[in-house]
Amino acid sequence: MFIHYNTVILQYKYLRVITLLQSTSTTTGQAELPTSTSDINMGGGHSKWRTVDWGKKKDELEWLKSFRLQSGHVKCLRVLVCGPAGGGKSSFINSVDSICQNRITSPADAHNAQGTDLQLAKTAGQSFTLNYKTHQIQRERPGQYFPFTFNDIMGFEGTRGILLEDIELAMKGHVKEDYKFDPESALDDSNDSYNNNPTSNEKAHILVLVVAVNINDVADQRMFKKMTEVRIAARDLDIPQIAILTKIDEKSCDLVKKDLKNVYSSTNIKNAMEKLSNTVGFPLNCIFPLKNYHGEIELNDDMDMLILSALRKILQLANDRVNASGVAAANQTASNVNRT
Repeated sequence: MFIHYNTVILQYKYLRVITLLQSTSTTTGQAELPTSTSDINMGGGHSKWRTVDWGKKKDELEWLKSFRLQSGHVKCLRVLVCGPAGGGKSSFINSVDSICQNRITSPADAHNAQGTDLQLAKTAGQSFTLNYKTHQIQRERPGQYFPFTFNDIMGFEGTRGILLEDIELAMKGHVKEDYKFDPESALDDSNDSYNNNPTSNEKAHILVLVVAVNINDVADQRMFKKMTEVRIAARDLDIPQIAILTKIDEKSCDLVKKDLKNVYSSTNIKNAMEKLSNTVGFPLNCIFPLKNYHGEIELNDDMDMLILSALRKILQLANDRVNASGVAAANQTASNVNRT
């Protein structure tokens, strides 16, 4: 009884302080503070640890429309998307395509095996994407495309799923379009789907790992081992890596469910980012939480800003990588000429 009484007193004092702070923020124009202890208990917080210019969607779209490759030896950036089954890989590709076309689209097959349907539930945790697929991102006019593509591949699974060897082959450009991945056997050079002489355009220029924000709570050590091995394989090939945290409105906290603008005030999401950084090795500034389109029929500016922010970082890092490899190739050519 004594402990309960003290808890009530502390909550009362907390709410009194919040009331005073809110009355002050109303006159000073400061950001809105949480109004109850439940906001704190559900992962809330009032100090923003990353800023987003929510009203700058038009500027982000203009940057995207004007984006051009700076290197002449690559015509199109190739973004390889991977991650655990059900994490939202295909949905992320669809979300980017939707924003670029200014309407909801679904070029990549996405699957959501959740809910009460027992037949659908049987496929939960299994990859819906089985083949190597390239997705060009169309501009608003038919026949015109952005200078980057996404490659979707089979997802990671607990004991099955795509093999590390196949992901490495995809990064190196050895996997041909529509190849069906075999979780029991990796692709080899005797297969017709093996590309023996990949060009610079067929190799991956960046690796994007897409995982649900609650991955730390549901995945076992085998899954984290796979993710770490994939990231290291990309590093060894000098391919930059980005991590996308999806389903932030479903799997994080009430604060974000209420308003996506609270994403960078949520301690739950910050903790999830830090855990992913510590376990898999991604720098925090290369981890982007966002919400994919899946049930919406109209675009949402707040969702778009989070997706566009991640996309800008993806394209900048991939472009930097292409530029660096182009300079290295030019230097090697010059060196060979000087020797002759």
